[in-house]
Amino acid sequence: MVVQLSPEQRRLAWRLRAGGLSLREVGLQVGCSHEHVRWLMAHSRRRHQRAVDPWLPRTGRLTLSDREEISLGVHAGQPLRVIAARIGKSCCTVSREVAANGGRVHYRAWAAHQRAREQARRPKTPKLADPRLAAMVERDLRAWWSPVQIAGRLRQQFPCDPMMWVSHETIYQALFVQGRGELRRELARCLRTGRVKRRAQGQVQTRGRIPGMVMISERPAEIADRAVPGHWEGDLVFGKNAHSAVGTLVERSTRYLLLLHLPDGKDAPAVEHAMRAAITTLPEQLRRSITWDQGKEMSNHAKFTVATGIPVYFCDPHSPWQRGSNENTNGLLRQYLPRGTDIAGHSAQDLAAIAASLNGRPRKTLGFMTPSEKLAELLR
Repeated sequence: MVVQLSPEQRRLAWRLRAGGLSLREVGLQVGCSHEHVRWLMAHSRRRHQRAVDPWLPRTGRLTLSDREEISLGVHAGQPLRVIAARIGKSCCTVSREVAANGGRVHYRAWAAHQRAREQARRPKTPKLADPRLAAMVERDLRAWWSPVQIAGRLRQQFPCDPMMWVSHETIYQALFVQGRGELRRELARCLRTGRVKRRAQGQVQTRGRIPGMVMISERPAEIADRAVPGHWEGDLVFGKNAHSAVGTLVERSTRYLLLLHLPDGKDAPAVEHAMRAAITTLPEQLRRSITWDQGKEMSNHAKFTVATGIPVYFCDPHSPWQRGSNENTNGLLRQYLPRGTDIAGHSAQDLAAIAASLNGRPRKTLGFMTPSEKLAELLR
């Protein structure tokens, strides 16, 4: 009877057997039947030296000996922190290793080691080398979806086909890293920032004081937890040299966007008139409050509240995160209205088309539903 086991498997079988595992348990760990293990114990001499693994993981990675200790510890019912201390690894490392290879019940040292060896092989075939997947990613990038939105939506569309899944980081690398030609480089311009490499940036704008402001600290708690729809965040997005602007209103629960056409300027009367015209078209349950920054365009907030019954709350100075949904949506809007654009050249119909496009894009925070789908769900 010939047992087709590698030298590493044979040495592992001897050590596991010496650790107290039964023939059947050793067979499960090594990847053979218990009859093979019995034959091995009876017909081959035990070699006392440690296993010489032809594949050596990088420094700090788990070795076959480490996985053997994990297997023995799991079989003995020991806590993972005890096993981790014995092999000199963090508890998180051992926990991830066990979870990724079947958990405590199904963990097998040899199978886990073989899986790690396969994952470490280089070079790997790029995920976006698949023409079908690459075509779908390219299509969504041209629709100005972000890589995070694309990755999340693909998992929803193909829940049973992992070959059609791709991480957002893989998409970013295909766009940014030289030598990765799965996606054309010009598609990087379809990203929200339009940059061909990632970099941190930030700006803070200073605004004047407005009389009669009701600050965000006085806003009811139900607005903060986003549980009730109908609370909006607003701001202006400026065009070239700040001579033109468009107003944005974003519903906090659904991220649904309304764009305010401002053909007569961006002063307080024009903004108040556009807001009143947009907000009064909504159902009653979607007209509860508006949160705005301290821009002079909201000087007529008291007049707006009297006319519509909708309270307006103001953010603290230099605190854009208090309107996080609006700030994020304004960033998306810049793909359609880049900085330096003369916004006055866009008609109300143009802005409606842009809003429809943004409301049809999946959002990670909505479980990759679109704002339109989420709003329809709430209204139902």
